[in-house]
Amino acid sequence: MQLRLLTLLAACAPFVLADVKFTTPRAGASIPVGTLAIAWAEGSAEPPLSDLTTYSLFLCAGGNEEGTYHDVLAIVPNGNFQQGGNAAQGTITAGLGGSDKNAYFLRITSTSATGGSVTNFSPRFTLTGMTGGFDAPTKQAIAGLSGTNGPDTQNNVGAAAAGNTAGATGEFAIPFNEQTGLTRYAPMMAVPPTKITMKTKDPLFPKSSVKLATTFLPTATILTTVTAAQTYTPVMKENTVAPVAQPTDDMQKFLNRWKD
Repeated sequence: MQLRLLTLLAACAPFVLADVKFTTPRAGASIPVGTLAIAWAEGSAEPPLSDLTTYSLFLCAGGNEEGTYHDVLAIVPNGNFQQGGNAAQGTITAGLGGSDKNAYFLRITSTSATGGSVTNFSPRFTLTGMTGGFDAPTKQAIAGLSGTNGPDTQNNVGAAAAGNTAGATGEFAIPFNEQTGLTRYAPMMAVPPTKITMKTKDPLFPKSSVKLATTFLPTATILTTVTAAQTYTPVMKENTVAPVAQPTDDMQKFLNRWKD
């Protein structure tokens, strides 16, 4: 029974490995000033590494909540998974920050070929021999930590790949990247929320490259994109608040001089 269970788990393993999981440096490691070796492998959530195209890799310091940590060093500003493999290295100089325990972690933001991006964080570690320091809010955020976990993963690949197809029917329900033919069908444009809750926003789709034509281009593969019509009706309400009275101070007297 145990053998059959292990066989089943082994068979399933390739289908559950995904995104970026840092393997070096390890949680709680103490690393001296100099070369910082970095390595990663498949993680445990979509998308798989094979679906990721470009990435940016940063050394960060601070707390785990957004707004309490900041980038310290751009290790790989513009990386490519197919060209760079699953490893990188950075040069740490002593003046970048302090030697506070478990103050540092890595942040990698990866772009998916199917649209959207995922941001993964490494476990926390300590840089020794540092001669710089942190500002008071950063030191307070570091002091309030427990354990070696970095911030939570930020993943919007699933939503971007699916698009806004909820409630769509027919051709509009097919994800854009899965369509073929000269005419493509896009879902209804998303309705903006009533409140702004996010402080940062990652792009839903990869950046588009620009290449100037020097010869005749091939026949277009997409001639027309049809977007589903909006199915909601905006609600309008009259503003019943009385207008503020015109000023009568010196500024108003000054403005009156310029009336026609």
